[in-house]
Amino acid sequence: MKIIKKSLFQSALVVLLMLGCKSKAEKEVAVVESSKKPNIVFIYMDDLGYGDMSAYGATEISTPNMDALAKGGVQFTNGYATSATCTPSRYAILTGRYPWRNKDAKILPGTAPLIIDTTQITVPKMLQEKGYATGIVGKWHLGLGSGMVNWNERVSPGPNEVGFDYSYILAATQDRVPTVYIADGYVDGLDPNDPIEVSYKENFEGEPTGLDNPELTTMKWHHGHNNSIVNGVPRIGFMKGGEAAKWSDVDMADHFLAKAQQYVKEHKDGPFFLYYALQQPHVPRTPHPRFVGKSGMGPRGDVILEADWMIGEFMKTLEEEGILENTLIVFSSDNGPVVNDGYYDEAVEKLGNHTPAGILRGGKYSLFEAGTKVPFITYWKGTIAPGKSNAMVCQVDLLTSMAALVGSDKTGEDSENLLDEFLGKSNNGRDQLVLEATSRTAFRKGNWAMIPPYKGPAVIKSVNIEIGNSEKYQLYDLEKDPSQKENLAKSNPEKLQELVADFEKIRGIGTGEIEDLELK
Repeated sequence: MKIIKKSLFQSALVVLLMLGCKSKAEKEVAVVESSKKPNIVFIYMDDLGYGDMSAYGATEISTPNMDALAKGGVQFTNGYATSATCTPSRYAILTGRYPWRNKDAKILPGTAPLIIDTTQITVPKMLQEKGYATGIVGKWHLGLGSGMVNWNERVSPGPNEVGFDYSYILAATQDRVPTVYIADGYVDGLDPNDPIEVSYKENFEGEPTGLDNPELTTMKWHHGHNNSIVNGVPRIGFMKGGEAAKWSDVDMADHFLAKAQQYVKEHKDGPFFLYYALQQPHVPRTPHPRFVGKSGMGPRGDVILEADWMIGEFMKTLEEEGILENTLIVFSSDNGPVVNDGYYDEAVEKLGNHTPAGILRGGKYSLFEAGTKVPFITYWKGTIAPGKSNAMVCQVDLLTSMAALVGSDKTGEDSENLLDEFLGKSNNGRDQLVLEATSRTAFRKGNWAMIPPYKGPAVIKSVNIEIGNSEKYQLYDLEKDPSQKENLAKSNPEKLQELVADFEKIRGIGTGEIEDLELK
């Protein structure tokens, strides 16, 4: 009897040991499979135009590090942001959803509540489910909190509540208060004895402003930027306190680069997703002294060169850490270019022969092509074969496409699976696309662009940009007329009606409530 018990015990022990070994082996296989998943990096510029890179035709400025991505990957000539302004495009790239479906997806003040629903699928949330570490470094501008933010305690909800394990951000834009960095919801470097107060309605007693105290500014405001002064720069909105936590404008690019590099080094065993959102060339353009004067175009050109250098240093880090060949990089911009966007910074006077929009018409805020057609590149050393593609792709497609890459069944509401296009295996692209600019929408189908009638000025004089408003329908054949010089609406009524009908199937009858454009 004892012998039988002993035999049963030994058999059970063997089985348990085998199960243990199998479990360990399975774990090892899981680790191997996990390590094979590529790291994913979105490098997102702010207001970089289609013609601002030498790879896209710029002759007066050289962007060798951005160009290296274009020459080593797929350079799209029909790549789009969803929108001609920042917040809506940032909403779409993370959610896979057209921003015009969300009434709050518009240019936000620094005190706006979070506009991404915390139950909503996002790129980082989808990747978390597949074992990815997820981080954001740089510009956020999608709102924080629930509407009444106390900057002196943890600010929530924010990036960490919509899928990012790690976040190191500026809340809105460099020209808006609060002018502090926020690390995982907490203001970085805040002295609790010097609490922060922020308002977009009225100033705090005794605090100087750009409007009342121009003698305290080192940068003169042109329009809209005349509230609280920080580092000599007048901002949008009012702020008091938080002196120790205020950022240094000229060091911002270096600061974000260091955070992005640190994230890569800490997560190099992967897989990881990093959303690296640079602030250049958005205003205020405050290049570090080592870049001042390098472009000959004033601060706007200088910060483009600065950003190009930062991207080069970031790429070196991926290579030095041995993960460049296992990292997919998506490079793009949130919207088209603007030269004068609120400050006198010689951008207009020193532009020379440089054309930030290239051959395209319009710019930031515009329904013409230059508002949303932007540099768009996918790069994956050793996997993506270099080449150019005229496939129509959009940032809204990244969610579903990245999901397909990592084996997720998640999809975005308006996001198409264009993984083959992004990997350079197909030149098909999407057939149609709704584009947005300051609550107005237009339509792309095939080689055609249609802009519905809109009331309002045709040109925003303060920034000198045509925004697409007209009392009549506009129709352009982009294959023959990429600069949108000839309106074919009257001469080709059948094509116009086709596009209008397809547009209304997606957008609905009418074009929604149009809000007044406020450049602030």
